[in-house]
Order: sequence, then structure tokens, then C-alpha cells
Amino acid sequence: MSGDVDPDDKTEEPTQKRLHDAMERGEVAFSREAPLFASLGATLVALIFVIPGRAETLLSALVGVIGDPAGWRIERGEDVLALAGPVVIASARFLLPTVILLTAAGVIASVAQGTPRIAPQRVMPDASRISPRNGLRRMFGPRGWTEFLKSLIKLTAVVTVATTMLAGQKAVLLTAMDNDPGVLPQKVLDLCVKAIAAVLVATLTVAAADLAWSRILWRRDHRMSKQEVKDELRQAEGDRMLKARLRSLRLDRSRKRMLSAVPRATMVVVNPTHYAVAMRYVRAEGGAPMVIAKGADFIALKIRSIAEEHEIPVVEELARSLYGAVDVDRPIPAEFYRAVAEIVHLIQQRKARWAQRRQ
Repeated sequence: MSGDVDPDDKTEEPTQKRLHDAMERGEVAFSREAPLFASLGATLVALIFVIPGRAETLLSALVGVIGDPAGWRIERGEDVLALAGPVVIASARFLLPTVILLTAAGVIASVAQGTPRIAPQRVMPDASRISPRNGLRRMFGPRGWTEFLKSLIKLTAVVTVATTMLAGQKAVLLTAMDNDPGVLPQKVLDLCVKAIAAVLVATLTVAAADLAWSRILWRRDHRMSKQEVKDELRQAEGDRMLKARLRSLRLDRSRKRMLSAVPRATMVVVNPTHYAVAMRYVRAEGGAPMVIAKGADFIALKIRSIAEEHEIPVVEELARSLYGAVDVDRPIPAEFYRAVAEIVHLIQQRKARWAQRRQ
């Protein structure tokens, strides 16, 4: 229905249901700069903490190959593999932690922007995605120019920061040839760390702005017309009415089951018409008295009526307290043992008197 609405009519902010449905379809606010920022941060961490400690291992492997070229004969394919094997293994050990760190940073940055969901409709064939007309519209439309402007600003910021940082290191670069070759790798590493740190600061600003802008566009893309808001509200009200109806049916069935258990009661306490609690206590069955039915107002009158039909003793005691303290199909709490015991004793006395009168 929303596809038939004129975009100019979508003036209302999206409801929570509209945004939730969009996220379920895999349409989330996503910034491309956030994974880039995370990858740069991971690269900086790798340069500071990972690479220096593993560079010596890689260097030792390379020295073992380059330092003794006469010790390696290359006559067959197996000789090439024997020569390349140690270098490949050392290179893999050198690169593996960095690759894992970069991958984890990219995944975390993506997951933090939106919980991954399975959205089959996102991968289903769609002719509009391969349409040259729609492609040109995306490239040269307002959204395309916005993306181009963002990329231009990002490139300008990164180049400016990198140039400024390298200009400050001009003296170090000019004197590098006069230094001991042994300290040159450390100087290059320090220079890379400073350059990436400077670019990281610039990227942080760009990523924060892009994330905020992407959320603004996402909410704007899911704006609703007044009619859509009314339709959604009407549908929600219908759902509430249906849920209320189902809840009413469940309560009705529960009441019927409860009232059908009243004939099994051995006593009913009432107060005097507002509350009624039916209990069963048979000494041979063991345990405390069990509440098998309770109700207020109309249900209380119904419980009392059923009890009178089945000649179950009705006592005007304790009903209100029991009604609020115990659930159906549960034994009475310990604090009511004494009071209920007195009611049981009173009922037994009544039965004894009735038995004597009949004799």
C-alpha cells in the first residue's frame, strides 16, 4: 500500500512499528565510514602491539633463505616448495593476527549498527537493481550527489591531515639516509603509526557525521502519509480487540472449568455475597485444604448456588482474606490453618447435630 503513496504526501514521522518492520526486512541505517574507522583503528593497534613482536620471526625466516643462497639447490619442483615453505609459514604467522584483528573490527562495526537478520527479500532478483535507468538515477540523483560530496569531503580531510602530518616529519624524512640502516624499520613504523593515527582522528569525525546523516535519511525514507498512520492505528486497534476477545474466551473457559469443580468441594466460605471460596479437605487425602474455586460478585453467587444445590456447607467467614491470598488449585497458606480448622470443626459439629435430628 505504501508503494502507491505519493512521496510528497509522506509528511509524518515513522511509527515504531514501521521502523521495526523495516529492520526485520534488513533495512537499517548503515554508515560505510564506521567499518572504515574500525579497520583503521585495528590497523593502528596491529602496528603498535602486534607487528613489532612478530617482525623478528619473519625476519629470521627471510635471513635463513637470503643469507645462504648457495645452500639451496633449485633443480626440481620439490626444491621450490622446500625453499618457499618456511617463508610462507612465517609470513602466514606474521599476517594472521593482523587479518583476524581487521576482520573482527569490521564485523563488530557492522553488527553494532544493526543486528544481523535473515532477510530473503534482500537477495531476491529485482529488475530495478539492474535497470540502467534506475542505476543512472541513483548515480546522478540527489542521493548520488550526496554520496559523492561525502566521499570528496572524506578524501579532502584525509589528504589534508596526512599532508600536514608528513610536513611536520620532513626533517625525519630528509635525514633518514644518514641514519643507521638498522633503525630505519623502526622509524618507518613510527611514521606509519603517526600517519594512521592522524587519519584515524579525521575519519572519526567523518564517520560520526555520516552515521548521524544515515539515520536521518533512514527515518526520512520511512516517513508515512496521514492515511498510512490512520490505517496502522486502525490495524493496531483491531489487533488489541482480537487479543481482548481471545483473553475473554480464555477467561470464560477457565471459569467454566473452575465452576465444574465446585461440586467436589467440602466447604464454601462467603462474605456474604461479594466473595466466595470453595475448598476441599478430606483427611484421608492428606495435605492442607485446597482451594478449587473462587470468585467475586456474580461468580461468587454462582459458586454459592452450586454449593447449595449439592448440599455443600456454606460458612460466612474468612472469604475476603482467602480470596486475595491464594490462587485456585493451590493449598491455603499456613497463616489460615487455624481459622480453616475452626471452620472444619464447626461443619463437623453441624453434621453431627443434623445426624442426631434425623435419628
